Amino acid sequence: MTGNTVNNSELTVLVCDDERDISHAIELFLQSEGYNVRCAGNGKEALQILEKEEIHLVLLDIMMPVMDGVTTLSKIRETSNVPVIMLTAKSEDTDIVLGLNLGADDYVTKPFNPVELMARVRSGLRRYMRLGGSAGTGSNEEMTCGGIHINDRSKEVFLDGEPVKLTRTEYDILKFLMTNTGKVFTPNEIYKKVWNDDTMGTDSIVAVHIRHLREKIEIDPSNPRYIKMIWGRGYYLEKQHGQ
Repeated sequence: MTGNTVNNSELTVLVCDDERDISHAIELFLQSEGYNVRCAGNGKEALQILEKEEIHLVLLDIMMPVMDGVTTLSKIRETSNVPVIMLTAKSEDTDIVLGLNLGADDYVTKPFNPVELMARVRSGLRRYMRLGGSAGTGSNEEMTCGGIHINDRSKEVFLDGEPVKLTRTEYDILKFLMTNTGKVFTPNEIYKKVWNDDTMGTDSIVAVHIRHLREKIEIDPSNPRYIKMIWGRGYYLEKQHGQ
């Protein structure tokens, strides 16, 4: 990779699904856009690949033999911040929420639309490469709201001087809200800006990530000081005294 320009041929996506027909179809979609693809039939195989190879995004099925997707995601997050998109059935709502809580970046419901799936993949890879690459371009490299401080050059977040570990998605949401302090955004607007995707019906994805973010930056997440919500309208980062 050279500078900030990345060709699809330099990126590798890991597809983990025990249904070979689905895995093969996704592999063809990805290859048609130039991505390198590795496939695994269960979570154990996926972890083995992640240990040996550089993977830039994981498409992870929830229901699999040997090791399911939720357990696999938990183990991935012990050592890696690679973007993970969960592949789920409509009946797996509880597992979807659990996956998002464990650090999944997004999910796609089966049967999926290939166009939607590829849009989610491109969005996840763009954000991953932007955060993982050399920072320092653009403005607002240092942002502060009350006790929250973001250093966008190093991608570090501090709360009252103490470092806070956020996932890439949580970081992107917090940065977006801090860049627009006081402005209210609907969940779909947040999703469009953070995920760079126009997909509708994404309220639950945004809500889970914001709940997780609140747990990390709020003293009392049920009575937040920073990230607030107006019912029926959306979320905003409240301006603090002195701003």
